[in-house]
Amino acid sequence: MELAKQLVLDLSNPDVRENALRELSKKTELFEDLGPLLWNSFGTIAALLQEIVSIYPVLSTPNLTLEQSDRVCNALALLQCVASHPDTRVLFLNAQILEYVFPFIKATTESRPFNNLRLNSLGVVVALVKVDDTEVVRFLLSTDIITLCLGAMETGSIEYKTVATIIVQKVLSNDFGLDYICTTADRSFLVGRGLEKMVAALTDAAARDQPTSRLLKQIILCYLRLSDNLRACKALRSCLPDMLRDIALRMHSCLREDPATRRWLTQLLIKVQGPRVAFQAGGGYELMMVN
Repeated sequence: MELAKQLVLDLSNPDVRENALRELSKKTELFEDLGPLLWNSFGTIAALLQEIVSIYPVLSTPNLTLEQSDRVCNALALLQCVASHPDTRVLFLNAQILEYVFPFIKATTESRPFNNLRLNSLGVVVALVKVDDTEVVRFLLSTDIITLCLGAMETGSIEYKTVATIIVQKVLSNDFGLDYICTTADRSFLVGRGLEKMVAALTDAAARDQPTSRLLKQIILCYLRLSDNLRACKALRSCLPDMLRDIALRMHSCLREDPATRRWLTQLLIKVQGPRVAFQAGGGYELMMVN
């Protein structure tokens, strides 16, 4: 822990900050209380925010370098430690630090430096929602996070889409979050539309042999949770994507290797369409509608 303390102190020194950022970001899982140490060390959070805002001028240009991106991603990794720790999570929220991160998620340039930046920025939000906390969900819903995630679900890599979908799923898994999304037709339509686009993305990714199992899992969990709301469940009877109804045939090997996801899909189809779903055992498992 002495090494962690020294590296945290180094963050306040611009001459050695880059090395401290790099070394600490590599060791976030080794230091259990790194979040509180970062938060309570004089000038440390200010130094991390200074790193973040330093590249704002290039966000509207294609000039962000990989070196600049990596340095800010290291700072974001440390903010994830603060956001995920139970002793600093609420303090992190109350300080409105997410507002400094959102501009990265909104960036639209498609290049590796920008993609890394967006992915690590979403990682800060994931760190907040790892634990089901209504206070966190309330705060996130008071921001533009759902709109940002829905936008992220339409662009970028499969990994980026997956992380954005995880955030939406975590919000929906909270009772307040589910009620908030389903209270108005506009909100539920936007989320449903975003998920529908993700189902289409699954098919495209599978055709290019990209890994899709994590994204498939999160999409199904989102739909399954939406089906817990009576009004949303009724809507799903007519708007659940046909590709998802037939997902076992399109993603046969993926479902065969993931019995939990296969079970969740079965539960979803039963809730939305009634108990007309059966397993066909033969060289694997296939979901099929029984007429």
